[in-house]
Amino acid sequence: MNVAEKKIGIIGGGQLGKMMILEAKRLGFYVVTLDPEAKCSSSSISDELIVATLDDEAAFRKLAGKTDVITYEWELVGINALKAIESEGAVIYPSAASLEIIQDKYMQKTALKNAGIPVPEFRKVQSPADIGAGVLKTTKGGYDGKGVALIRNEADIEDAYNSLGGGKKELMLEEFIDFELEISALACRGIDGRNVIYPIAENIHSNSILDTTIVPARLSTETADKATRTALKVMEVFEGVGTFCVEMFVDKKGEIYVNEVAPRPHNSGHYTIEGCFANQFENHIRAITGLPLGNAELRQPTVMVNLLGTSDGAARLLGVEQAYRENPRLQVHLYGKEMSKKGRKMGHFTVIDDYREEAIKKAESARKRISVTGGQTE
Repeated sequence: MNVAEKKIGIIGGGQLGKMMILEAKRLGFYVVTLDPEAKCSSSSISDELIVATLDDEAAFRKLAGKTDVITYEWELVGINALKAIESEGAVIYPSAASLEIIQDKYMQKTALKNAGIPVPEFRKVQSPADIGAGVLKTTKGGYDGKGVALIRNEADIEDAYNSLGGGKKELMLEEFIDFELEISALACRGIDGRNVIYPIAENIHSNSILDTTIVPARLSTETADKATRTALKVMEVFEGVGTFCVEMFVDKKGEIYVNEVAPRPHNSGHYTIEGCFANQFENHIRAITGLPLGNAELRQPTVMVNLLGTSDGAARLLGVEQAYRENPRLQVHLYGKEMSKKGRKMGHFTVIDDYREEAIKKAESARKRISVTGGQTE
């Protein structure tokens, strides 16, 4: 079969799936999406949409029957359903075996530690008596700060244990890293085992949700090289095919620790759309279909800012006209979500410039202009 004749299945129809499809369609692929919502972000550009939950084995089987290769936009998909169709011959990248380890943060950290990759100290928690100062996490299911509680002192323990479902959910305690920076490295690995890696990104979070990504990160060359080597080693550990994101902490001594691994394109990689020659979504599609990977080099310094809903209601984009007038090198991306919710990821914008500090300043100016709100505009 000619590579371009392959049909791609994507589990999950949110913004990441939509951006995968945009690249897949540019290359001429036929795409079938599976998502619980008939009006998901990807619905308007999918060739076919299967409406089903992300753990529906029968629906997964239907998706496999319509496509030649399956991927996913989110790691919290039904692993048992995924393993079932893989055992029946479905081609899935990244594999169900690697996803099963990554879905469980304790297993993920154990695999990384066993491979000699630096991670914060961690241990399983069976009862409140096992908890001390550190970061308490559910081993499964958490994202964007959900399923995480910071333990500063004994007074925090009981509330944190109960709020995270202690006794019903598996918990783990991690060492708190007094970090100087949060960074991420996007790496993409092809079916042939060849890798490309994107420039290290500096990430700034607000309320545990990514707010701003700055590239190149404000790091020493030595630390950036260390982060790059670490990300490539992570790809070897999981034998990943496709784009992976490795989130890391940098402490005050310049040492790095892997926080989490996402086996998919990532919010912190949206800068690659304008900032790099071949973006993270294009390379993900290239990888899973067997095409050679594209150039991951940075074109120019780039800043990405998330657009979160400021209120609930029908989504309205405000301020973009004035922001475009002020900066013709600004690009706005909306995710096609009809309803805004406070704190919901509704889109993002990027600013590129010849100089990183100028890009940061222009992004902050655009932030004052652009917003997504719910309800009618005045």
